[in-house]
Amino acid sequence: MSERIKLADELHRKGFSCSQSVAVACADLVDVPKEILFKATEGFGAGMGTGDGVCGALTGALLIAGLKNSTGNLAAPKSKASTMKISKAMMNSFREKCGALICRELKGAGTGKMICSCPDCIKHGVEVVEENLK
Repeated sequence: MSERIKLADELHRKGFSCSQSVAVACADLVDVPKEILFKATEGFGAGMGTGDGVCGALTGALLIAGLKNSTGNLAAPKSKASTMKISKAMMNSFREKCGALICRELKGAGTGKMICSCPDCIKHGVEVVEENLK
């Protein structure tokens, strides 16, 4: 188990959302303070705060992908296609590992059958960052 996965698990047990746990645990990969990552991902937890959106662990991972891959060039935004390619790979890997992308489905809302727990989604969120942003 990687140090980032261990850190993400600790952060989640401390009260961070799934999205915050992944993004802050992966802060070493981007030039953004942990406090900013924490704030930026606050609304993404619990499937965009509703359970109906994409899992927070994955949104935290995708935020890191954009921050890591984007050129940040506002005048000539040329990194979008490559970032989207990374995002697609991350989403496919996360779906493979977790069984779904939507929080409600992962938690079994409506079916009573959980597909993937929050701690496991967080672990897999960090894994897809580490696999795709070497």
